[in-house]
Amino acid sequence: MIVVQEYLKMKKSIVFIVTVSVILGRNFSAAETTRYGPGVTDTEIKIGQTMPYTGPASAYGSCGKAHQAFFNSLNQQGGINGRKVNLISLDDAMNPAKTVEQIRRLVEHDHVLLIFSALGTGSLSIVNYLNEKKVPFLFPAAAHKKFHQPKKYPWVMGWVPSFGFEGRMFARYILKHRPNAKIGIIWERDDMGIEEVADFKDELGPKAKQMIVADVSYELTDPTVDSQLISLKGAGADTLISLTTPKFAAQTLRKVHDLNWRPLHLTTYGAASVGATLRLAGLDRAVGLITAYFAKDPTNPAVQNDADVKEFLIWRTKYFKEGDIADSCIPYSYMQAHLLVQVLKQCGNDLSRENIIRQAANLKDVRIPLLLPGITINTSRTDYRPIEEMQFMRFDGERWLIFDERMTEK
Repeated sequence: MIVVQEYLKMKKSIVFIVTVSVILGRNFSAAETTRYGPGVTDTEIKIGQTMPYTGPASAYGSCGKAHQAFFNSLNQQGGINGRKVNLISLDDAMNPAKTVEQIRRLVEHDHVLLIFSALGTGSLSIVNYLNEKKVPFLFPAAAHKKFHQPKKYPWVMGWVPSFGFEGRMFARYILKHRPNAKIGIIWERDDMGIEEVADFKDELGPKAKQMIVADVSYELTDPTVDSQLISLKGAGADTLISLTTPKFAAQTLRKVHDLNWRPLHLTTYGAASVGATLRLAGLDRAVGLITAYFAKDPTNPAVQNDADVKEFLIWRTKYFKEGDIADSCIPYSYMQAHLLVQVLKQCGNDLSRENIIRQAANLKDVRIPLLLPGITINTSRTDYRPIEEMQFMRFDGERWLIFDERMTEK
């Protein structure tokens, strides 16, 4: 009898120990999953970026303003898991030296959790620094292969297809529809321009020397590109590839018209905004212009009943009234911000820098508002390309209309 009682006591003790261990184990597990990186508290997630609010590329400044409006609206609705997003957006005038200075300030003084959507050529100048510091750099508003190299830059993830891919798309289009074209190229002399021209020529292959009659560049600080366009027309080009920023894209459209020159004209999507570019040049001068993109145009009457477009228009009216509805930077930034929110939500309470980049590389069939039908976002530790498809579009004098085939970056 005594033996049985001792056995029962021992059994109860074992059950008690096991139960306590399980409870403690759960507590330890919960504690392990609640981790904060720099810039994170129970009520705040601090992030940073640079934008060209001044200088020759200031048309892109509306991207940063749209981001601010988005996170303000998000915070009014409670933020992310009760934490409000504090975006610190600094001006760099798209000057790489200034970009480096401002990013260092954000990381070393403001102690932000991550860098989000720094724009333009300056964003290339901070890749090594942020990678060495192990600071996540997510979804830069720039398109270069450097942002899609997880082995070399595991802390840096791009957002859109590279400009090199855009160059290949343009080359394929010309080879298919105008195989005897006489091509003139105007491009901005920076890393992204160099990449796109190189990939465009590579896609043309042996025909490049025969088809390209002239290729001219300009500097971001140049006052105009008139002389470059005069030389392209003089070279006999009947097909124009324009790889410029909005200011020079508007100048190009005006000068081409003034020269009474009517080439087949393809332009980078970075300068295809109706509000920031085409309207400045005169919409009639942009008729027939071709670009490639991955998102819906909220100004197109054909999509006014689309659920994404309705939601965007309501948001813009309520939270960003000053934003020009025809400025493509605004829906572009709206999509970027939605994707960042997806990553932060996936992180739960583990808002460490390590988990930020881990979740950014674990996006599965994510669909954010305004993407063209059929395009979803998938990333992995070996694939840092959130968006890999683009669709050709042509301007009809009022809006961009989809045509021809969609292509995927390989």
